[in-house]
Amino acid sequence: MRLKNRVAIITGAGKGIGEGIALCFAEEGAKVVVNDVIEAEARQTVESIKSKGGKAVAGIGNVTSRDVVQKIVDTAVQEFGTVDILVNNAGIARPQSLEEIREEDWDELIAVNLKSAFLLTQAVLPYMRKNQWGRIINMSSVAAQLGGVVGPHYAASKAGLLGLTHSYAAILAKDGITANAIAPALIATDMVRINPRSRPDLLPVGRFGTVNEVVEVALLLALNGYITGQTINVNGGWYMS
Repeated sequence: MRLKNRVAIITGAGKGIGEGIALCFAEEGAKVVVNDVIEAEARQTVESIKSKGGKAVAGIGNVTSRDVVQKIVDTAVQEFGTVDILVNNAGIARPQSLEEIREEDWDELIAVNLKSAFLLTQAVLPYMRKNQWGRIINMSSVAAQLGGVVGPHYAASKAGLLGLTHSYAAILAKDGITANAIAPALIATDMVRINPRSRPDLLPVGRFGTVNEVVEVALLLALNGYITGQTINVNGGWYMS
């Protein structure tokens, strides 16, 4: 119960990596606000947590909207009193060639993958600063470092998260708040499976990663107060730093 009584908001937690992080944090004692744009999936994660004796509520909606973000944060505060941990995991991938990318594709990926992290972080910071304790974890991607297999729009959105992470880490360190990023590559989720350009032979380890291998890093960053401003690569050796 290493996160006992901590309150975590996890976006995109209806399935995949976000769901895995939500379940793990709850098992470690955190009270979890499960966000997803698909209500049924968010509520399923909540029920999975409750069935194991954990505490969780759903925060439904598209986190590109400031009003939705504020409602999610208000839910956390009303139900659990504060916000200690924010995992900006919500994201979409639209595999497209450079020539196929339209302006609306660019705008949507930047909004979901990057703007949402900015909106949520701004909304939770007053509580973290008041407590002089906070953990911000941004889910980036190897695409930020190598371009990846989705497209330039996706790579740009994930690279933006690294810049956001560095800035928050520098500004907030004296407030007891850490900010870090995780950069996975080809984790065995629906997002990867539906992309024909995702192949395990792209990775030195020769296999897709597991959700749990990312979850373990998220837990480390939630627990550790001395790691900040870092990008933790969970990528099977694709990008070596």
